[in-house]
Amino acid sequence: MARQNGGEGPEFDHLTLRVDLEEPWLADVGFGDSFLEPLHLQVAAEQTDPVGQFRLVQIGERLQLQRIDQNGEWKPQYTFSLQSHHLQDFAEMCHYHQTSVDSHFTQNRICSRAHVEGRVTLSGMKLIRTSNGRHEERMLSSEQERRDALRELFAINLELV
Repeated sequence: MARQNGGEGPEFDHLTLRVDLEEPWLADVGFGDSFLEPLHLQVAAEQTDPVGQFRLVQIGERLQLQRIDQNGEWKPQYTFSLQSHHLQDFAEMCHYHQTSVDSHFTQNRICSRAHVEGRVTLSGMKLIRTSNGRHEERMLSSEQERRDALRELFAINLELV
């Protein structure tokens, strides 16, 4: 994963999939606010997805996924190689993200769902909606309102747990 300081996250921090049909595709369902539909695994081709424009750039032996921002600048999302790995190779980083006090996933309750117009995210008590380029945030007023949002927006019913 690309970091704001220009560095990268640790190896096996994120899993992307190469899917070979008539041509190779890049599939990724776990990288937050990113593409919704598979991208052609093709360097330098600008590709339009329902949520934005993306491209792959060759950086040494790795590929970098970039997304164009609101200012028209290409911003790195993450780099990856085309070397195949076993799912077990990702187990240590998966465990870290689930259990470490240093992981951003253990610092807050978060639920996020992409849709064609954008994304809805519940982070703690903050409800964030992005739709057609508009970004709205509001603080929920109670634990019951948070549970209602989980049920209505994510089909998660904590009353059954």
